[in-house]
Amino acid sequence: MQTQTIPSPEECQKAVRAWIESFPVQPLAYLHSFGCQLNAADAEQIAGVLTSLGYGRTEDPAKASLILYNTCAVRENAEDRVFGTLGSIKHLKEQNPALIICVTGCMTAQPQVAETLRRSYRHVDIVLGSAAASRLPSMLYAHMHGQRHAQDITVYEDIPEGLPTQRTSSFKAAVPVMYGCNNFCTYCIVPYVRGRERSRQPEQIIEEVRSLIEGGCKEIMLLGQNVNSYGRDLGGGMDFPALLRQIDRIPGEYWIRFMSSHPKDATPALMDALLTGEHLARTLHLPVQSGSNDVLSRMNRRYTVEKYLSQVQYIRERDPQFSLTTDLIVGFPDESEADFEATLRLVEEVRYDNMYAFIYSKRTGTKAAAMPDSTSAAEKSERMQRLLSLQRRISTENNARFLGKTVRVLCDGESRKRPGNLTGRTSENLVTEFPGDPSRIGHFAQVQITQTSGGMLSGHLL
Repeated sequence: MQTQTIPSPEECQKAVRAWIESFPVQPLAYLHSFGCQLNAADAEQIAGVLTSLGYGRTEDPAKASLILYNTCAVRENAEDRVFGTLGSIKHLKEQNPALIICVTGCMTAQPQVAETLRRSYRHVDIVLGSAAASRLPSMLYAHMHGQRHAQDITVYEDIPEGLPTQRTSSFKAAVPVMYGCNNFCTYCIVPYVRGRERSRQPEQIIEEVRSLIEGGCKEIMLLGQNVNSYGRDLGGGMDFPALLRQIDRIPGEYWIRFMSSHPKDATPALMDALLTGEHLARTLHLPVQSGSNDVLSRMNRRYTVEKYLSQVQYIRERDPQFSLTTDLIVGFPDESEADFEATLRLVEEVRYDNMYAFIYSKRTGTKAAAMPDSTSAAEKSERMQRLLSLQRRISTENNARFLGKTVRVLCDGESRKRPGNLTGRTSENLVTEFPGDPSRIGHFAQVQITQTSGGMLSGHLL
């Protein structure tokens, strides 16, 4: 942080609120978040803090008194988008010098990015790292008192509780259970920008989930960079499977999902909790990243293909229809054709219901960025198409198991392509479409499946 002396957070919040209340018209804030679900959860807290300070909200940057971008650092092209966006709003600052422009998140937690913003984007007033919600009042206070470029990119170890949260949905919610990561996969920047693993106290998590359920929430996503290592830093004997079982005891009509789940820490206890939990969704997202042991070693994933397949076997022996999804990286530095074919064989053996596949993107600051890579972009693109084609076939074949069956669906919106239809997701997280009245959105429904395809299920309400 620069040399501006900052009072306590409570004093800053009080001063900023009084300053905002002195405006003749309520100032409006424009908030845009890039990236993952953890970023989206952070944005809900940022929105809550802005509202508690007295800001209104707008979806038009031109009408805003404060513009805040909550950024992502996973891929460099995401950073390029942010820099481009910042350039495109420079004229707004020229038209309104009182406009406050703030950039926060994982991208700005990198010192070289913060320095670029300070040096080349002088119309940016506030730069905050990945602890934006709790430190935002302090930075606004610094700006109020004349600090031209207020900055705090510290990766804090504390976990502020009780921050106001402005939810974007009345029936779906994300609840972070931990922050940071200790794994240091060679392609990933996250440990450097979000710090080491810190678990929230189980009592805080359970109370937040209970409050959401009592308020009518039907689906709760537990979030962490690696939820499977939850609790190791607490020393109280509460691990992630135990936390799931505690939450599962809360009465109500709801589903619990979670991500992300690192295979090296996916234990039989986790699988057993999923198989027996009343409210736990019947799906597990288990990112494998590659089907080659050589590539996994260079990724520093710390498991083998054989270990991964043993985990799949454990859960499929107990429930052959249990839904599995994954993440895959195509074209990791020097991935050979044999490496890629091993990935195809793994996908064929596991038979995922869905996958999220990405062509490797070099990330400055990670070990993989310095690795030699002789595979051409054209080869990587061709491999990606082969992988997606395989997954489309498997998804189509897998979805046929639901034909003629009745499934429980949480209705989450209206179909964009077919007026009069609703969409929702099953416990297995499969998109399902069916005719229905919008009044059903936010509620569970029983749907008989009459048609399946690679991408979704279709049916009618019972």
